[in-house]
Amino acid sequence: MRRTVGEAAVAMSGTLLGGDAGAPWTRATLDSRKVEGGELFFALVGENVDGHDFAGAALARGAAAAVVERPVALADGDTSAGAVIRVPKVYDALHALTRAVRRELPERLIGITGSSGKTTTKELLALALERRFRVAKSLGNLNNLLGFPLTLLAAPAETELLVAEMGMSLPGELAAISRMARPDVALFTNVRPVHLEGLGSLESIAAAKAELLEGLTPGGLVVANADDRWVRWIAARWTTRGSGGVVWFGGDSDYRIVDLEAREGGGTRFRLLTPEGEAAIELPLHGAYNAENFLAAAACAHALGVPLAELPAAAAAAAPVGGRGAVVRLASGATLVDDSYNSNPVALRRALESARALAGRRHWAVLGDMLELGPDAPRFHREEGEAAARLGFAPVVGVGPLARHLVDGAAARGAEAHWFASADDAAGFAPGELAGGDVVLVKGSRGVRLEKVVAALERSGATAGESG
Repeated sequence: MRRTVGEAAVAMSGTLLGGDAGAPWTRATLDSRKVEGGELFFALVGENVDGHDFAGAALARGAAAAVVERPVALADGDTSAGAVIRVPKVYDALHALTRAVRRELPERLIGITGSSGKTTTKELLALALERRFRVAKSLGNLNNLLGFPLTLLAAPAETELLVAEMGMSLPGELAAISRMARPDVALFTNVRPVHLEGLGSLESIAAAKAELLEGLTPGGLVVANADDRWVRWIAARWTTRGSGGVVWFGGDSDYRIVDLEAREGGGTRFRLLTPEGEAAIELPLHGAYNAENFLAAAACAHALGVPLAELPAAAAAAAPVGGRGAVVRLASGATLVDDSYNSNPVALRRALESARALAGRRHWAVLGDMLELGPDAPRFHREEGEAAARLGFAPVVGVGPLARHLVDGAAARGAEAHWFASADDAAGFAPGELAGGDVVLVKGSRGVRLEKVVAALERSGATAGESG
């Protein structure tokens, strides 16, 4: 089924309107600009863009077929460049094909969810599993009801293990992904105050994360963070069913880390304890939080058959994921900690603590709004501003409307503090503040676009080298 356009049409209950039913296809895409040849282009109708307007362009670029729900204009007036598959709904067809392919591959699927750490844990777990298995993984951080299908449909036919990041913002989303994915393993990193605006409480967030259990195969394995009370609650729901086992990491479990210390210039070293014994780990990723991401990955990989002796090499091969704690040495001698991809109160506190552990003449931070925190957002921001000041960060630079409260909190604790309405404004200020020997942390929610500040700081002096 997976290899030909005709078989894909059958799986989607579609009608092949033309083209070669026997033509092979390689993967799925929603973006005609990303067609390289052999893709199924799904003409999804969005709020602002209608994919049907780009079906002809996708076929002209070499797509094997365009999946549509109404007639489309083709560049050359026919389907000679590829096939057209007519379906009732493009969105439903994408999911139908995903379910059909999942019946054939991979042999096992690992779903990873949590409020933070999903992408890094996914990357680390894939590195560890590659020591023994043919592995595929989520593309970037594509983890929702559109992203997961793109990941699965791109997995090579020989895939033994697929490591899939799975996210949500509202109740019901993760249940739908899980029922489509039918994971054999569910890994839970943590439950933190993220998406409070849509979910209201930590308990509601935990319940939404627990939806990953909905599609977990009978007898499936849960890998759970023993240090997180809400993850313990989720795991208890699985053990109550009596369906499968739980592998714990953290706390006083069989999988834990001890003697954690920061490496000069970024990265951590620690001892990894497992039921098989212990190993010395040198992880080229900054911060205790990334050491914990590795612990989660190591526990899962070891439980799936990767020997302890192979985990240090997997750790050594790790590289920073963009915007998630990369440590950049600038030619000026300053150290930039780029944690600009996202933020929440717990993650920000830990990022501050980890950046403070780096040696430097002065520590300061550019901190953006933490979004989707609901009515308590001002309090969360003020508390983290106070924490930054207590830890010795000065100046504390806030970016965005909510960051006014963060700046107020830092100033109330005696720290120099500045506020800017936008990342563009902060990007104009930050390079002039940077001096040799500084350690500067940049962190905020994705919507604040603090990568602009990172780019401005990097431009302020040629990059001398990078570690993470």
